Amino acid sequence: MNEPPEAVTGPTGDEREQATTIRVFLALAPPDDAKDELTRALRPAYRAYPRLRWNRVEDWHITLAFLGELPAATVPVLMPPLTELSAWCRPPRLALRGGGHFDERVLWSGIEGDLEGLHRLATDVRAVVKACGVPFPDRPLRPHLTLARSRRGDHSAVVEVAAGLAAFSGRGWEAERLHLVGSNIGRGPGPTHYRDIESWRFGDGT
Repeated sequence: MNEPPEAVTGPTGDEREQATTIRVFLALAPPDDAKDELTRALRPAYRAYPRLRWNRVEDWHITLAFLGELPAATVPVLMPPLTELSAWCRPPRLALRGGGHFDERVLWSGIEGDLEGLHRLATDVRAVVKACGVPFPDRPLRPHLTLARSRRGDHSAVVEVAAGLAAFSGRGWEAERLHLVGSNIGRGPGPTHYRDIESWRFGDGT
């Protein structure tokens, strides 16, 4: 049997770099029934604007801390303190509400509910990362759920869908887990996909 080319030639420089680094972030994920509500509200937009770069529903998340590209060996260092943090953190109760856009390019649904608790959780998560000596872009938290991105030169669809979501108000839900997520951004021409590296169930705040 002939070996595949990569078995003969070995990995390329890019492949070796990708094997040693990973793009990661920490996030919350809405439960399935909350996502189902928003999916139903978006059905007319899915039909009307098929060329928008829609995020997969299973990838919907609320970013707490974007860590960027890290050495893969750094990730295990984060596991024990994040496990401990999740065990004593009281999860915020949130809801998906309305819609908006960033620069007519990125479509999002808003977040309402215990925003103070959400900001406090993000602060605690970021403190853990900093205590582990991991540098990352410490940007202000802007709670939202990214839904889609426009294609180059066509931003009207994002604005129109955002306006159509203005009246959307989803059910309340309590975050169940803290997710450490890896993405394939910059890994090729295909769509961006996310996968859980690890996730931890929240405790009761005691």
